[in-house]
Amino acid sequence: MNACVTLLADDDRAALTARFEERVRFDAPLAPATWWKIGGPADATIAVNTTADVAFVLQWCFRHKLPCFVLGAGSNLLVGDGGMRGLVVQLGGDYDALDVRIEDGMVVARAGASASLPQLVAHAASLGADGVDGLAGIPASVGGAVRMNAGTDREIGEFVREVRVQTPAHPQPAPQWVGFSYRQTTLAREAIVADVTLAFPCGDPAAVRARTQDRLVRRKATQPVAVPNAGSCFRNPPGDRAGRLIEAVGAKGWRSGGAEVSSLHANFIINVGGAKALDVSSLLARVHRAVGAEFGIDLHLEVHLVGEFVADV
Repeated sequence: MNACVTLLADDDRAALTARFEERVRFDAPLAPATWWKIGGPADATIAVNTTADVAFVLQWCFRHKLPCFVLGAGSNLLVGDGGMRGLVVQLGGDYDALDVRIEDGMVVARAGASASLPQLVAHAASLGADGVDGLAGIPASVGGAVRMNAGTDREIGEFVREVRVQTPAHPQPAPQWVGFSYRQTTLAREAIVADVTLAFPCGDPAAVRARTQDRLVRRKATQPVAVPNAGSCFRNPPGDRAGRLIEAVGAKGWRSGGAEVSSLHANFIINVGGAKALDVSSLLARVHRAVGAEFGIDLHLEVHLVGEFVADV
């Protein structure tokens, strides 16, 4: 077995246990926390509930020169079979806060980073938030959605009024300007999103709910939602759709171990049972090569690959 060496010394584990008690777990697999149900163990996984918890983790990692990674809903993430070194943070508690109301003719949503985006969409749609249906069916936390500028024909960045972040240099939540582009932002890697304020024009609640429901029905009919997957694997290239290109090279049904290119939607790779991270990554590479060879298009990943990709784990 290729075991990946932990970065945590015994003293580190004792200090984290003293601070977080039962909220810290060592060497626990990350697979249950991802939508692909794939991923090896993290050195430490910590459930944090307050901004003080996050500030402690940020400064502790900075002092000890250890990596820190925030794991949100795990819906667009491929974690290596060797797991992740350093600390993996799972936000909860105060970060779950969600408040949606009408203010000054707008539907305003204030959400902690770990609040559910589907719940925000449902609440906002009930108040007639025009455009929120463009975020329907995205299984993300609000913080994760903001970090990757999630969306369909409408992206979440279009509606952001304020983002507050925490960093090692400024561990308390503070507003930060964020630039948004297709599936990416200017947020620094070390910045942890604390909370977000979104604002939508007021529309007709019945019409917004109907559009939202229609999108959810269409997504269920055209995407393999019943089996483990991580959503769209590749970004759409300008003027085209990644799914169309992947289907055109005959990739539907391609297999590697327990991973398969979905026959329902070619831009989805599904875990049909016991898939490893290397199974998925090899399919991603094969699809990328095939589309490049056939169309001369360099597809870019929408899913994020993190951790250590090793064989025989």
